Amino acid sequence: MRVIVAEDSALLREGLVRLLEDEGHRVIASVGDADALLSAVREDAPDVAVVDVRMPPTHTDEGLRAAVRIRRELPDVGVLVLSQYVEKRYATRLFSENTAGVGYLLKDRVVEVDEFLEALVRVGGGGAAFDPEVVRQLLAGSSRQDPQGRLTERERDVMDLMAQGHTNPAIAARLFVSQSAVEKHANAIFDKLDLGDTAGYSRRVLAVLRHIGT
Repeated sequence: MRVIVAEDSALLREGLVRLLEDEGHRVIASVGDADALLSAVREDAPDVAVVDVRMPPTHTDEGLRAAVRIRRELPDVGVLVLSQYVEKRYATRLFSENTAGVGYLLKDRVVEVDEFLEALVRVGGGGAAFDPEVVRQLLAGSSRQDPQGRLTERERDVMDLMAQGHTNPAIAARLFVSQSAVEKHANAIFDKLDLGDTAGYSRRVLAVLRHIGT
């Protein structure tokens, strides 16, 4: 997989490059700021851009804003955002965009090499990958409110895994149930959240948005 790494910490940036290359991926550029990231992506679109949220010059949301621009200008480029902390306003902005090919992980997740690489491949393949801790904090306190309060415990389990970006087969494997059971739970969630077939929108994305109260 062809990857661009954007991280202002030289030590972490080089560590990511080495990790990815050791795992057989090709890092076509590694940069330290958002402007350099945008230039590199426009020059040679990668499969995935790994992007730090906070980058120079203000170290606030430059990386996120660059990620949003990449998704809008080059929707075929996957974007995996890394953040030091759970920052709700940033994560919900990613949820509000098209979540195909989007991920949001805490930097601590990088040390869980298998999980990080699995998320990278999932995002590069057009899927979504959201850190379980990010999802947990986004969902905290919201799943008990109407209409989310109508969800059963199992439906909340399915909702949590949907929010992380897992497919129905992956959810089935994690919950030790059949795929058809997951599909039934997902349809029940859509019905309880009053999500009919809406042209141009994914009901999974709309369900997550409704569930976290955005």
